[in-house]
Amino acid sequence: MNGDEPVKCRPSVLQSLNCDGRRGLSLLLVCAGLLLPTLGGPWLTAILRYERTAIGAGEGWRLLTGHFVHLDLQHAVLNSIGLCLLWTLFAGFFRVGEALFILLLSGASIDAGFWLLDPQLQWYVGASGVLHGLMAAGTLQLLRIRDRIAWPTLVLFLAKLTWEQVQGPLPLETKGPVVVNAHLYGAVGGLVAGMLLWARVAIMRVLQHRVEHD
Repeated sequence: MNGDEPVKCRPSVLQSLNCDGRRGLSLLLVCAGLLLPTLGGPWLTAILRYERTAIGAGEGWRLLTGHFVHLDLQHAVLNSIGLCLLWTLFAGFFRVGEALFILLLSGASIDAGFWLLDPQLQWYVGASGVLHGLMAAGTLQLLRIRDRIAWPTLVLFLAKLTWEQVQGPLPLETKGPVVVNAHLYGAVGGLVAGMLLWARVAIMRVLQHRVEHD
């Protein structure tokens, strides 16, 4: 190679896993948010969990923090691993702000679903519903770019959600109480978030095209 030839830089391992720079820092912070509250013990979980009566009494923070606390450390670790896997697969499709928007809208969708459609549900903890929202938005992006794994991913994802609504939790998820509606509501929120981001990109392209041809 001589001095006139361009240097080809291979992406680092972290970059290929979407865990470099701001993405990596954001993932680290979210994982810490999932793990640390559980280490605080049952008393902290009781303060932070989604609890209908307490929310009705004005403790609105539970609508957000309920997605960060877990039944136990094992539950928190499993959800953190799930987040890392989904982040590796899909975070490259989104800016950091967009990924966080998906997670927040998924959480808001779960809260709205619980409050309006499941009034009998008195409390809830866990991030699995929000993770289903990220999965839904990522799958939508796969469909948008026509990735070859898009349709198999969609079929498997819909099959899981359908099974849970008809038969209840999957056998591997039955160790603790599983609120399967959280997965459904989270997926709806993630789908809406993905569609909004998709629409924004389409609108920006139209506007840019008009500017270039004016």
